[in-house]
Amino acid sequence: MSPSAGVTRNTLRQQIADALRDEVLAGRLPPGREFTVKQIAEQYGVSATPVREALFDLSAQGLLASDQHRGFQVREFTVADYRAMAEARALVVEGLFRNPAERVAVRPEGLASIRRRAAEAVRAAKGGDLDVLIGYDLRFWRELGQFVLNPYIADFLTRLRVQAWVFAVHRLRRDGMDENVLWFGHEELVEAIARGDREQVHAEMRSYYGHALAWADRLEAREAAGNGERNGEQNVEGDAGGPAGPGSAVPPQSPQSPEPPGHCA
Repeated sequence: MSPSAGVTRNTLRQQIADALRDEVLAGRLPPGREFTVKQIAEQYGVSATPVREALFDLSAQGLLASDQHRGFQVREFTVADYRAMAEARALVVEGLFRNPAERVAVRPEGLASIRRRAAEAVRAAKGGDLDVLIGYDLRFWRELGQFVLNPYIADFLTRLRVQAWVFAVHRLRRDGMDENVLWFGHEELVEAIARGDREQVHAEMRSYYGHALAWADRLEAREAAGNGERNGEQNVEGDAGGPAGPGSAVPPQSPQSPEPPGHCA
């Protein structure tokens, strides 16, 4: 294979991975949706090799699950997954700011672009434009991550935010967005960073992660109430001589997979 062929294939691999990631983030590939290398290759009109490589890349990023018999499917994250994401991010960021001189280098020339991302993310959130919000929010945090001197930590945080948006997007499509769902503190965080106000940066980040964990609490309570109602209906149906029959044992209902919370990941 010539060098130019290798570059072309790698570029195509990245383009396919980016396109599929966008489809997942937009909610057009829902959790649990199964597909094969052949289907994606036919959809994009390309050979199987770059598609297979792109799908394995997305699997490595935690966005897809793979099965050698059934192909690939969009990963279904649970409320527990989301809570773990928020807690992991909080612990890492807290560690970064314990000694920021060694771990974080804020470059003033980079703040202008981050301010624009912050303003656009807040505007999109308040306007209910989910596609624009996800794009600007991810760019906002990615650019902030460039201040982190350890690129592995920056990549880890970016990956968790993408996963959190995959978790959130379907609930947001269904239930809409408001101040109980989204965090709007992007601009306040940027200004605290610009002033070098470490205490305020900590306060804004605590607000961010506290908001996420509070949302997870509400989700769990809502799901517990929903399961209780379904179990109650099932018992009434059996007692009334419905489909289960009088005196027959009603089989336990399988719990449904938790739906993703909306949160400005």
